[in-house]
Amino acid sequence: MNNKKGKTMRKLTVIAAAISVALLGGCQQTAEQPAPQKQVQQVTQSEVEKANAFFEEVFMRNVMRSPVYQTYMGIKQDYDKWDDESEERQLEDLELAKQDLATLKSIDRSKLDASTQVSYDLMQQNLEDEIADFKWRYHDYPVNQMYGTHSTVPAFLINQHQITDQKDALAYISRLNGVTKVFDQLIEGLEVRAKKGIIAPKFVFPHVIESSKNIIKGAPFEAGDDSTLLADFKRKVDKLEIDEAEKTQLIAQATDALKVAVKPSYSKLINYLEQLEKRADERDGAWKFPDGETFYNTMLARTTTTDLTAKEIHEIGLAEVARIHDEMRAIKEKVGFKGDLKAFMEFMKTDKQFYLPNTNEGKELYLTQAKELIDNMKSRLDELFIVKPKADMIVKRVEAFREKAAGKAFYQQPAPDGSRPGIYYANLYEMEAMPTYQMEALAYHEGIPGHHMQIAIAQELEGVPKFRKFGGYTAYIEGWGLYSELVPKEMGLYEDPYSDFGRLSMELWRACRLVVDTGIHAMKWTRQEGIDYYVNNTPNATSDGVKMVERHIVMPSQATAYKVGMLKILELRDSAKQELGDKFDIRQFHDVILKNGPVPLNVLERFVADWVASKKA
Repeated sequence: MNNKKGKTMRKLTVIAAAISVALLGGCQQTAEQPAPQKQVQQVTQSEVEKANAFFEEVFMRNVMRSPVYQTYMGIKQDYDKWDDESEERQLEDLELAKQDLATLKSIDRSKLDASTQVSYDLMQQNLEDEIADFKWRYHDYPVNQMYGTHSTVPAFLINQHQITDQKDALAYISRLNGVTKVFDQLIEGLEVRAKKGIIAPKFVFPHVIESSKNIIKGAPFEAGDDSTLLADFKRKVDKLEIDEAEKTQLIAQATDALKVAVKPSYSKLINYLEQLEKRADERDGAWKFPDGETFYNTMLARTTTTDLTAKEIHEIGLAEVARIHDEMRAIKEKVGFKGDLKAFMEFMKTDKQFYLPNTNEGKELYLTQAKELIDNMKSRLDELFIVKPKADMIVKRVEAFREKAAGKAFYQQPAPDGSRPGIYYANLYEMEAMPTYQMEALAYHEGIPGHHMQIAIAQELEGVPKFRKFGGYTAYIEGWGLYSELVPKEMGLYEDPYSDFGRLSMELWRACRLVVDTGIHAMKWTRQEGIDYYVNNTPNATSDGVKMVERHIVMPSQATAYKVGMLKILELRDSAKQELGDKFDIRQFHDVILKNGPVPLNVLERFVADWVASKKA
């Protein structure tokens, strides 16, 4: 999942951290004191209103400080602008966070109801982490093969900047012209990092440079077909109900902006990256950063919302790999394959029956079949859920300009106003990386009942502050996604044993992530050692292993969230089943998991415990 929306978006996202939440109710009075009871209730209500007004104020202020996030939210106030990523703005944001924390602490938490207390604690942890993590603001790679300004600028304009009238078109043109400042700030930030010794490993640079060059190919930069951005602008303007002369004028203005602002900005970035590449080395782990060990441990805590150490996560991964290998051996026996597990994996990896042709026809067939899986699951949602999202979901290919470097699949959330559906993106650049036996698990994870159910339902919740509805804890979000691959198996799907093997291979992949992420960032594994681990332990294409290891390297800790989150959800479900017996209802359990929006795993545990207690009562 998870497209990067820039520093401001990450800041608005609730930073995942372990929180101890005491879900206390309001003050209680005896029957002999009715007057004080009424008075206390009035004070409690006032404090609750004060808290929720503050949550709304903080969220909306941060939204309105980010033109990019405004667009994601369907707000067009600063539709012609980009975010300010300067050091000055970051310092301003830090001061605002400190002020917000002081204001929050002026609210009497003991006078809040249980739900508002959860919001209070989440907001407090969010602000405290933002302040504490300010020192790590340069401990990342703002351009890399997974995400970055060079690719998010065009992807944002294409997928988020809608043109419904002439004013929107002019805003698009303004944003094209604004790329100059955006890229100047980007290069400035890259140089600050370089002086601190934070430079991406050498393998990153060819990916980023090639992706950047792709944006300035074609008209109006050179002879040939329209470039990616010009084609997008023309397509959108062509749908407007305005005079042809006005369309021609808008296209001329966009063409000028592409030549005057976009081309020089990308050329400047490419030149800088070619020079920065000469200063890069092949050290891959976060251990190479200033105070890298502390940084990585902090990221593990934020990502998993647990206090698990790198060593503990590594050991969990090894144990899960061994368990899943045993389940795969059972399938191998079921289909009558002669040979050991490694030979069976090689068969699954190479036999042509599991791969569609690497042609337009093969890719269209993949999309068609993925849509059929999604549609079938839509028809069975009543078996799993009480609350269902209003927003629709569609399946699309990753766009050509970014498919070579992008991950194999991801989800993009719907617009809150309903103007854009949720999107499951399938990367069909190399069909050997998209075996048909994994198609089911991918569709369920990225689409339904996975990310679409969780994220769309969260956005549509009522009575929950926006910072929670639109926030994110990776272990919760990706844990739900991975859990959602298993649920259809329990419904009788994955009827083809090879598809069930595909489900296991996807889970195995996430188990390996625990091993390799910690291996690279805490145990100083090399990139090649990480690739070898994937190749030797999974049936996936070697190209999958390369992409995954390169993802680990540029996004420390992120990939540990999936398995840690899934294991916690399963642990909570198994415990609830044991406690409730016949009273256990899977639909109600899923409601408990989803109805409060994204939360840290220990808060989720408290929600489930409260639900179990209420059912037993």
